[in-house]
Amino acid sequence: MITGPSPFGGHRARAEPVWNSRKTCAPAEFACLNGQCVPGRWRCDGEPECPDGSDEAAETCSKQTCPPEKFDCGGSTNKCVSLSWRCDGEKDCENGADEEDCASDAKACPSGEFMCANRKCLATVYACDGDDDCGDGSDELKCASPLTCGPNHLRCNTSECVPLMWSCDGDPDCADSSDEGPERCGGDGAPYLLNRRINCTAEEFRCANGECVRLTWKCDGDPDCKDKSDESECPLLTCRPDEFQCGDGSCIHGTKQCNKVHDCPDHSDESGCVNATKCEGPLKFLCKNGECIDSAKVCDSVKDCKDRSDEPKKECGLNECMINNGGCSHVCTDRPIGFECQCPTGYQLLDKKTCGDIDECENPDACSQICINYKGDFKCECHEGYEIDPATKTCKAEGKSPYLLFTNRHEIRRIDLVKRDYSQVVSTQKNAVALDLDVANNRVFWCDRFHRKIYSAFIHEASDPSQQVPLLDSLLQTPVGLALDWLQHNLYWADSGDKSISVASVDATKRRVLINSDLSEPRAIALDPHHGFMYWSDWGTRAKIEKAGMNGVDRRVLVADNIEWPNGITLDVANRRLYWVDSKLHLIASVDLNGAHRRTHVSSAETLGHPYALAVFEDRIYWTDRDRSAVFMANRLTGQDIHTLAENLNDPHDIVVFHQLRQPQGPDSCNLGSVANGGCEYLCLKAPQITEHSPKYTCACPDGQDLGPDMRGCVPAPRNNVTQTSSPPAGFTPGTRATLAEDFPPPSGGVSQADATPHLTTAPSGAPDLLTPDSTLKGRESKVPGGSHSTATAMVTSTTPARDSSVSQHSGSENFLLGENLTVAVLGVVIPIVPVVATVVFSLVCAGVYLVWRNWRRNSTKSMNFDNPVYRKTTGEGEEDEIHIGRTDGMGHHGHHHPYPQGVNVGVVGAGVGTCPQFIALPLGGSMPDPGTHWYTEQPMLSSAK
Repeated sequence: MITGPSPFGGHRARAEPVWNSRKTCAPAEFACLNGQCVPGRWRCDGEPECPDGSDEAAETCSKQTCPPEKFDCGGSTNKCVSLSWRCDGEKDCENGADEEDCASDAKACPSGEFMCANRKCLATVYACDGDDDCGDGSDELKCASPLTCGPNHLRCNTSECVPLMWSCDGDPDCADSSDEGPERCGGDGAPYLLNRRINCTAEEFRCANGECVRLTWKCDGDPDCKDKSDESECPLLTCRPDEFQCGDGSCIHGTKQCNKVHDCPDHSDESGCVNATKCEGPLKFLCKNGECIDSAKVCDSVKDCKDRSDEPKKECGLNECMINNGGCSHVCTDRPIGFECQCPTGYQLLDKKTCGDIDECENPDACSQICINYKGDFKCECHEGYEIDPATKTCKAEGKSPYLLFTNRHEIRRIDLVKRDYSQVVSTQKNAVALDLDVANNRVFWCDRFHRKIYSAFIHEASDPSQQVPLLDSLLQTPVGLALDWLQHNLYWADSGDKSISVASVDATKRRVLINSDLSEPRAIALDPHHGFMYWSDWGTRAKIEKAGMNGVDRRVLVADNIEWPNGITLDVANRRLYWVDSKLHLIASVDLNGAHRRTHVSSAETLGHPYALAVFEDRIYWTDRDRSAVFMANRLTGQDIHTLAENLNDPHDIVVFHQLRQPQGPDSCNLGSVANGGCEYLCLKAPQITEHSPKYTCACPDGQDLGPDMRGCVPAPRNNVTQTSSPPAGFTPGTRATLAEDFPPPSGGVSQADATPHLTTAPSGAPDLLTPDSTLKGRESKVPGGSHSTATAMVTSTTPARDSSVSQHSGSENFLLGENLTVAVLGVVIPIVPVVATVVFSLVCAGVYLVWRNWRRNSTKSMNFDNPVYRKTTGEGEEDEIHIGRTDGMGHHGHHHPYPQGVNVGVVGAGVGTCPQFIALPLGGSMPDPGTHWYTEQPMLSSAK
């Protein structure tokens, strides 16, 4: 059984091995001495899988030969480790042989770099820059004083140099803001802040420095303003004698302390609690009256329990395990009084006496990546590209050593995670905040929030400003999150200024807004190109983490509870989990990619001041902290082993890991066949792989255009017009059913909110051939004689073209594309009411006219008396006093069959000039309800004959 720490595995692969006991094993298997077969890769891995241990026997492992790509640890272990782990500063062989006999200059810094006293390597630009970058101050020793700046640079009061062009631009670049001081620039010298606005909303608190933070964060014991003014002038909270005071000063009732429920926001009510009444374990004995004594005092002929239950005469000295093993299936342990059944390693008690196998793989912490359970034990394995480290029993990446890239306001820095080399990749930036990588092409992308641009450069050339290519420099307001689709070669970003998620081709020649609704403060964004999903955080009024397809469909909330300020997110590709940092709650947490199995990894206001971004690789979490101006790392399973990788920084923001396993290779869905770009005229976007029948991609058009009939080309989007006519739209056919907004096929990724706004149109008469099933919205249906359908009053038509059935559609998830336009929604309610009211008024007028006519008609009636019953006959002839049910004759118009009675308007009832509205028969009661709806050419009357 594997012991010791192992990283957290989300949805781990799992298998139940079938043990073979045949005499002949397959070539890839190892034959145990008892004839059992186990996978050959388990031979000599330090853990016996054969019941007889023959797979780890000395005679077996001494014959092991390591392949050329492996390093032989030698000694009695005969282990093989990845050759790339040789001399990497970490002992991977149990005997440390992989770190022995390394060249004496292996730790020497490359030429052109500065070596600190602690043997850390720095780029020479960091020496004598006024910052302690080594951590021991050696990079700031023996420096010429005072520091001189170039002719195009300004010297800050703290002696650092910044470009002269950055002076008086409203954005302080000196640590003491002296480049924006009133003596140089005039004014009040107030520093530029991201959240600083002229006016804060009613739900926000205005800090003394002009920032706006949530009003609920004022006086909560946690400073959120940069100047901490939200925690000044707060009333001193004192608790009553019967209350407990939490760490943030709030009060809870005293009975809630140590009740195993976290009632304080900081959980201080449950810290330091010890259950004094707990009486468990072999060293304690629980008397029958509830007393707890040492087990050594049991059966010592001295009454220690007041009820003398520690000295039973019949049980003291009796060994129950001697009789049928006490009934235990495995191990029976005798106690002074009674006995206890126990299980060997890998088993657990199913009841008080029977042992069963433990499924260790149910524990998500069992293995780094893959867990295999078998009887009495389990086995950990790794995904392709990773290998079990014999020393730590965790999965470690093969290949080149990984390194970190992180933004540090005016630059992008690099830290080698093995050799700890520290260098500068990009310099002279104004305010670099977000970045991502193209590992295969050795390229870096980053956002500069001050210049409102997205740049790109090859990493080995990025230090040269002439090689820094501005990709996007228009229509950007506040780009704060950046992510690259390394398979389909598209770039995604979040903009908190215009509250949108957008996408562009990697060369920035094509771009489109994907999501621009229901976003408050979008921040970080992460991609899963293999499965076609994107994830982003929003720290606005309703903080949340959301998920959608990379073409903008199937949007849904992933995390919405117990979340306040989710600044950074990242994906653990190997274990299929999403991690985030919460700057308000001071924690690092994760969920699986469906939002389940939530876990908190680090939670501490002391450890996490203002975490901003994070990255995950192997069994480590890396994050930046703006309050502490540093980069940290910790074990992602335990939250322990916290180390500082870089400190004394200048407002660090984003952070990423550079390694080929961070961006696993796969097919480009847009270029699988002979047709380039998937045949799309504009953008080709990866579609979410929801089922096996999901499309691989969908096409998208620029803002203001729609996909054409072929769903690949682009056509200008028609304007959104609200029209009202008095005749049915052309193209409406009898029997056509319209569709409600909920059932309307949602647009593909190529349709934006503005492109698919429904139009409200009343159905006029006289032109019955306009609407089709794809362009009408379902109204109330009513059957007409002959089986045709009619729609009541108002119908909504859309200018969105008919959708191809192969495009992935998900009703209810594409609100941002369908266009939940408030104006259209209001009109959709108000406009149908107008003809209804007009109909009612007009009907009342017609009813009055009818009553007058009826009175006149009665006065004109002639009566004829016979010997038999009186027969009354009106002056009129015909059948107009009879009830006509289901009549179709007389409804034609010049030989053309109409689905409605002549004079009945499909849209506005009673639209005909001088004509009373037609009447519809209502049920008159009875045991046989009439399911049909019947139309009349005049008001129905009961026949006078009885």
